[in-house]
Amino acid sequence: MSSSETATLPYLIIGAGLAGLSCAVRLHENGFPVQVLEKSDGVGGRVRTDQKNGFLLDRGFQVYLDAYPEAGEFLDLEALDLQPFEPGALVWRKGKLREVMDVFRHPSALFSSALQPIGSPIDKLLVAKLRFRLLRKPMEEIWATPEQTTADYLRDFGFSESMIDLFFRGFYGGIFLEDLLVTSSRMFEFTFKMFAEGRATLPARGMQRIPEQLAARLPKGAVETGREITSLESRQVSGNGFHHSGRGVILATDGSSTSALLDRDGSVRWNSTACLYFSTDSPPLARPIIALKGDREGLVNNVSVPTAVSSQYGDKPLVSVSVLGDQRETPDLEEAVRAELRSWFGPSVDHWTHEETYHVRKALPTKTSGHLKPVEKTPEGIYVCGDANTSGSIEGAILSGLRTADHILEESHADPG
Repeated sequence: MSSSETATLPYLIIGAGLAGLSCAVRLHENGFPVQVLEKSDGVGGRVRTDQKNGFLLDRGFQVYLDAYPEAGEFLDLEALDLQPFEPGALVWRKGKLREVMDVFRHPSALFSSALQPIGSPIDKLLVAKLRFRLLRKPMEEIWATPEQTTADYLRDFGFSESMIDLFFRGFYGGIFLEDLLVTSSRMFEFTFKMFAEGRATLPARGMQRIPEQLAARLPKGAVETGREITSLESRQVSGNGFHHSGRGVILATDGSSTSALLDRDGSVRWNSTACLYFSTDSPPLARPIIALKGDREGLVNNVSVPTAVSSQYGDKPLVSVSVLGDQRETPDLEEAVRAELRSWFGPSVDHWTHEETYHVRKALPTKTSGHLKPVEKTPEGIYVCGDANTSGSIEGAILSGLRTADHILEESHADPG
């Protein structure tokens, strides 16, 4: 095939998650044809929302941080109609939910938060010090800082074990999907900075509005679902009953699928979670706020009411309960969660209607190391992108897709054939 014929072919992008869609949009909007091939029945990858019984059910509790720099620039945030959580949390401690607010965003809570037995006065001063430091720290400096575990970072910063156990393990356990806090301190600094600069939000019509918005920026027919790839080369891919040739191939699947398709040695490790949804006539939380486990016993990590954040999630209160780890073999998980939450919210929990349980085994790539890898291109000429190459976040996935597309654009300008 001549170079002129190759130039008319699309770039073949495997995977319609946020990384693949972002890469496709960037290439398309710079004049290059693209074809996105997705194994599942829809776009979004790990960011999906189901409609069931009049509710919007995100497949696992997720939030969008509106301070994300690359994602915020690339997405139409106004169209997503982001609805914010309150800046803080309720922490279950010694039989009571105790309010711990971001007093910089919620000054009226200064006195009440200071009196809560979640950390010492020194801990609360350290939060302010850390916030000030990270607001001033450039993003590129965060990714270049020497690494340690988040737990060691917090200890070295001076936080007490009580503060780490009662607040950080619950709050960041829900972000990292692990509460031992072995995740890289770079990831901690990055997420802390995002919370300090902005808000945790939900798109008014569910998390899947994010990938749907990206897919809508592509030409009709540019995304094919139900396309499982069985083999690929630098300029062609095949599956059961189909074969595509292209100008190049970009692999934007999850880390496990990427390793399998490239026949790489070594297994990819994942942090897992389970998310249970219940409907009720009377919400346990009437505010758009997250409730965290402070006492370390039990399964539940956090509870929220999505309908308190956005009424479009359902016509009656919807409760989201997150549990860390792979819970597929946990006997009677629903009843175990109910039993635990009775102590939080009382016997009304028995009258909640169970709507769905999502077991998300591959929720986040295990990220003990936090870094921005260079754009990856295999010796065979296949590009690889995804949040495993950046950070396990919406920002990381979108950033990886955009960086890969920009690299391809630079190469194409250097070698137009």
